[in-house]
Amino acid sequence: MQNNFSRRKFITTTGTVLAGSMLANEAVAGTAALFSGKKKRYAMVGTGHRGSSMWGVDVLKEYSDYVEFVGLCDKNKGRVETVKKMLNVSCPTFTNFEEMMNTVKPEILIVTTMCSTHNEFIIKGMEMGADIITEKPMTTDEVKCQAIIDAEKRTGKKVTVTFNYRYSPHRAKLWELLRAGAIGKITSVDFHWYLDIHHGADYFRRWHRLREFGGSLWVHKATHHFDLLNWWIDSDPTEVFAYGSLEHYGKNNSFRSTNCRPCEHKDKCKFYFDMTKDKRLMALYADNEKYDGYLRDGCVWKNDIDIFDKMAASIKYANGVQVSYSCTTYSPYEGYRIAFNGTEGRLEAWIQESNPPVKLDYDELMLTKNFEKPEFIKVPYAESGHGGGDKLLKDRIFIPGTPDNLRQSAGIRDGALSCLVGIAARKSCDSGKPVEIGDLTTLKPQAQKV
Repeated sequence: MQNNFSRRKFITTTGTVLAGSMLANEAVAGTAALFSGKKKRYAMVGTGHRGSSMWGVDVLKEYSDYVEFVGLCDKNKGRVETVKKMLNVSCPTFTNFEEMMNTVKPEILIVTTMCSTHNEFIIKGMEMGADIITEKPMTTDEVKCQAIIDAEKRTGKKVTVTFNYRYSPHRAKLWELLRAGAIGKITSVDFHWYLDIHHGADYFRRWHRLREFGGSLWVHKATHHFDLLNWWIDSDPTEVFAYGSLEHYGKNNSFRSTNCRPCEHKDKCKFYFDMTKDKRLMALYADNEKYDGYLRDGCVWKNDIDIFDKMAASIKYANGVQVSYSCTTYSPYEGYRIAFNGTEGRLEAWIQESNPPVKLDYDELMLTKNFEKPEFIKVPYAESGHGGGDKLLKDRIFIPGTPDNLRQSAGIRDGALSCLVGIAARKSCDSGKPVEIGDLTTLKPQAQKV
């Protein structure tokens, strides 16, 4: 057989990449141990759960040799003071963003506010002299996206988008296999994501339940998935056609409340969420409701919910790849199934992140070459959140000289194209028509990533 991708060749090809990554990581560890340079000055705007934990407490625990927080900002004055205590830092706190930037003049600004306000702080932050680290999605509509693109070009500053999913070992292994030509030329992808009745439901309790704040789960959640597709396929999306509906949460129930704590239906509601059992959430949110009225344990049956809980899309890529994607938000387990179809075989995985039938210490991929038997590839778990991706992402961001052998670092083009797929899907759901990515901003899709 021509172009036969044998087991020996597979091990040699991917092993070389992995060995290089391991050696690079060892070199980084050595660099970190010897590092005695000046710490960089960071400020954070948005001190909710994600900001205070992943980009606050966790960063100071692991990267205090490189990071100094010089300012914290949040519109909720009680929460920003609470987070200052959680981080055990001495920096000033602010409720006025421009006052913080003018006072402490950070080198780098971490943006972890509501998705709909990312653009405001990204743009102002760059204009006031800082590089930006922003949570995904970069923004929630095409107008805001274009404004961010223009601001980065105008100011000469840099935007980094924190796509931690790229860094988990099994997803990195998929990228390596695809780049090594394990299935020949990729022709199509089947990608189906399942949010369970715990994690999935939580989006409908929080501010994410409203389009105006999160852009819908097409943008807030699925931007993770679309970024993975763009990275794996190594091409830009060109067209999206989508369907979506709200058929489970929101108005689809006979009873409801404002939030769970005072609810008179808690004994019969399977989605009752007892926030009083989580000391951290109580300190961050319940203790500070008096300042802004935000209810972290909102009712999943509220009538104002206007996002989709069931979504499906067809996505075309500039290099000819076709993708079938779906997301369900009320599954009994959390995880996803993915299959890459190619001219010489198929690469697939079924990753079950909650309620797995068997507890394992590895993720398993299946590679099937045409006319050959399947080969099962075990990828050991890594020790950090989001499938082991969080620590590797933060190493890349905070430790000087950390290599990027797998092109995992994401900039403004990556951030834009991932959220633009979600924006296009949302628009397609509303219009019933396909949406061209190239019509949304000045970014023009390329057949190969640039």
